[in-house]
Amino acid sequence: MRKLIPKIGLEIHLELKTNTKMFCSCPNDPEEIHPNINICEICTGQPGVLPVVNKTAVEYAIKLAKALNCKINNISYFARKNYFYPDLPKNYQISQYDLPLAIGGYLDFYINEEPKRVRIRRIHLEEDTGKLIHTENSSLVDFNRAGIPLLEIVTEPDIKSAEEAKEFVEELILIIRYLKISDASPEKGEIRFEANISIGEGDKLGTKVEVKNIGSIRSLRDAINYEIKRQTKLLNEGKEIIQETRGFDETKRITVSQRAKEFEQDYRYFPEPDLPPLILSENYINSISLPELPNQKRTRYQEEFNLSFQEGDILIKNKALAEFYEEVISEIKEEANLDSFKTVYNLLVNDFCGFLIKYQKSLEDLSIKPSSFAKLVKDYLNNKINIRTAKDILEKSISENREIESLLKEAQIIIDRDLIEKLVKEAIDNNPQAVADFKKGKESAIQFLIGYIMKNTKGQADINLTKQILMEKLKNA
Repeated sequence: MRKLIPKIGLEIHLELKTNTKMFCSCPNDPEEIHPNINICEICTGQPGVLPVVNKTAVEYAIKLAKALNCKINNISYFARKNYFYPDLPKNYQISQYDLPLAIGGYLDFYINEEPKRVRIRRIHLEEDTGKLIHTENSSLVDFNRAGIPLLEIVTEPDIKSAEEAKEFVEELILIIRYLKISDASPEKGEIRFEANISIGEGDKLGTKVEVKNIGSIRSLRDAINYEIKRQTKLLNEGKEIIQETRGFDETKRITVSQRAKEFEQDYRYFPEPDLPPLILSENYINSISLPELPNQKRTRYQEEFNLSFQEGDILIKNKALAEFYEEVISEIKEEANLDSFKTVYNLLVNDFCGFLIKYQKSLEDLSIKPSSFAKLVKDYLNNKINIRTAKDILEKSISENREIESLLKEAQIIIDRDLIEKLVKEAIDNNPQAVADFKKGKESAIQFLIGYIMKNTKGQADINLTKQILMEKLKNA
């Protein structure tokens, strides 16, 4: 049987988090629930209006292009993409065609810690359409979304599986959120996917099938898996793959034929007559800086904090958690070393986050400051509390919504020798049988007495000092 290899390219539409729309001053407010409120003559395509390019949208596009290692064109053009659809009020979409804002980049990501690279063909700016709302007997259109700035990211067909597509998209969303150009929430429709899937022998491309309007990462993965199986079966049966556009049925989890594939000439692209060329100087492009990106942070966490790839990745995929971790580290100061970095990680990720899940809360729900968390870590590292107490304090801080500092005051380890001597004397006086057993050579008796003291002090007695004083007193008893 022939070895058929999938080749998958993605087209990703990203709504940008600007204050206003792409070509007018209407609010870009995805939370608006009242239909047709954020509209004007420009975004609804009234005769005689003139669009103006949103400068922030251009800046955001440049940021993503830089992050994806693209060449940014100093001159790019807007074009009209002509097609009729009820949610497209102008009957054309302002987009970029033959000379987009950026070309020729790549994104590196990981699958099971193995690096993968997918090439980026182009990134271009355009505007979003409106939204159709289908009822039992009619269809309604809401133009609030019409004209919202979109970035379209087009990859080369370098992806070989649904799992690779999933990991690629998750890394892309992570980068977008680090750049703060969009929340990129699939659930809110802020990022949408189209997959171009073909299957052929070796490096050969097969007949391309496009699956459009995929609204979630899970659906993207399922649509690709289904389409790979469908096309493979047809080819193995000697049947022909039809170049077409298909949709994904969210209920049946299958792709369904929608129409014959459109070609570029079907859209009758021509230069947008109402917009001049978009000219970007090198000085302007260079003035737009990037934050530390996820891959850079992964490397730094391994080198600076001695975290494993997996440990660092867990933090990096939750930006707020990563920031909290670094702020705690910066507060530790004198105690800062590789062991303390790992202690902070374990208490934060393994324990604290576990309690957040247990009590169904998020980091943002709580008023816990990194400085308070750092105080807890320092008290543990300086043997003022033990690890069990540290974990108990973290749980109480979440379950009871209490300040860590007040809980620490209640839970300080008892290191006062005079006080521990009194506790030891009380334990010996109240447990004559355990003392007798110890004198007979039963080592378990010492553990019983230590347990008695720890119970009476709620685990706050310093265990090493307690054992030392207890041994001294028993030998002289």
